[in-house]
Amino acid sequence: MLTRFAAILVTFGLLLGTATAQVKIGLMVSATGPTTAIGIPQKNTGELLARRIGDATIEYIQLDDGGDTTRAVQNAKKLISEDRIDALIGPSTTPNALAILDIIAENKVPLLATVGTSSVVEPIDAKRRWVFKTTQNDDLIAAALLKHMVKNGIKTVGFIGFNDPYGENWYKVFGALSASAGIRIIANERYARTDQSVTGQTLKLIAAKPDAVLIAAVGGPAVLPQATLYDQGYKGRVYQTHAVATDDFIRLGKEKVEGTVLAAGSMLVIDDIAPGDPIKKVASTYMASYEKQFGVRPATFGANTYDAGLLLQQAIPMALKKAKPGTEDFRVALRDALEQQHDVIGCQGVFNMSATNHNGMDERARVLVIVKDGRFRLLPE
Repeated sequence: MLTRFAAILVTFGLLLGTATAQVKIGLMVSATGPTTAIGIPQKNTGELLARRIGDATIEYIQLDDGGDTTRAVQNAKKLISEDRIDALIGPSTTPNALAILDIIAENKVPLLATVGTSSVVEPIDAKRRWVFKTTQNDDLIAAALLKHMVKNGIKTVGFIGFNDPYGENWYKVFGALSASAGIRIIANERYARTDQSVTGQTLKLIAAKPDAVLIAAVGGPAVLPQATLYDQGYKGRVYQTHAVATDDFIRLGKEKVEGTVLAAGSMLVIDDIAPGDPIKKVASTYMASYEKQFGVRPATFGANTYDAGLLLQQAIPMALKKAKPGTEDFRVALRDALEQQHDVIGCQGVFNMSATNHNGMDERARVLVIVKDGRFRLLPE
C-alpha cells in the first residue's frame, strides 16, 4: 500500500513539475552593426513569440552581437553557462553562426539558425546535428535563379560576393549548379561587408562582358556593387540572393536596382500570392501582429525567427514528456523532437525535418521576384 502511495506521489510530482516547467530560449541578433536590416526585425519578432507552450512557460533571453563574431561567441557562452538556455534562436549572420558551432555542439544546445548559408547544417556531422535552419538553403534559391537564366538565354555570369562564408558558399553552390545548366562563370570578385567602394571589382566584371551578374551579399551592403555597376553603364541583368529581401534594398538602391531578379519566400510578395495558399495564411497572421506592434510591415528576415518559434511550439511539448528543462536530457530530447517535425507550415515555407535534413524546405519555400516600379513583385516562372 505504501509503495503504491509513493508511486502516486512521484507521478503527481512529475505532473506538477511539467505544469510549472519553464523553458529558456536564447535569441541572438545583429540589431546593430552592418546587418541591422536583418537583425532589427528579428529582434522585434522576439516579442511576438509564444510565452506559453503547452504546460510550460517560455522565457526569452535576448542578446545583440552587433554582427561581430567575437561578441557572438561571448554571447553564446553567457547564454549557455549563466542563463542555462535550453535552445538558441539566431544569430543573424552566417559568420556568427559558424563561429558558435563548437560551443553549441560541446554543450549540446539545439540551435535554430536564422541565416541563409547551407554550410551551417550541411553536411550533418557531430557539430551540425545540433543545428536547424529556418531559411531557404542556397541551392534551392540558386536553382530558381538558374532556371530564369536558362529561360532568358544567359550563357555567362560574373560573380561578386562577400569575402566571408556567405559569399564563398554561394560561389561554391552556384558554380556547381551553373555548370550543370550550361552557364559559365567568367569573372569572380569579392568584397568586405564594410567596404565603401567596389570600383575595381566591378570594372573587372564589366571587362569580362558577362550576360548577367550575380551578387551574393546581404542587406544594404548588397546594393553597393549593383549601384556601382549601374553608374559604370553595365546593361546586363543583375541577380541577387534572398538576403536582399528587405525594403531597405529598394530604398537604398532606388532606380539602380530596378529590374533585379531574385528568389525568396513568398512572404516578400504576399499581396501577389493566391488567397488559398497555406503559407500566405501563416505569413499574414505574423505580418498583422508585427505591424500592430511596431507600426510597419516586417522584413522577411523576421519571419525566420517567427518560424523558429513555430517549430519550437511543436517540439517542446514532445521534449517535456521525456525530461525536465534545464537539463542535458531535455536538450537532447528537444533536438530529437525537432528532427521529427513534419508539415509544419511557416511564413517562409513548409518544414519537413529529419535526422539527415535539418532545413526541411522544398520548392514551396521560394518564388521568383523582380524589382519593378520600386516594389518587389511576383515573377511567374
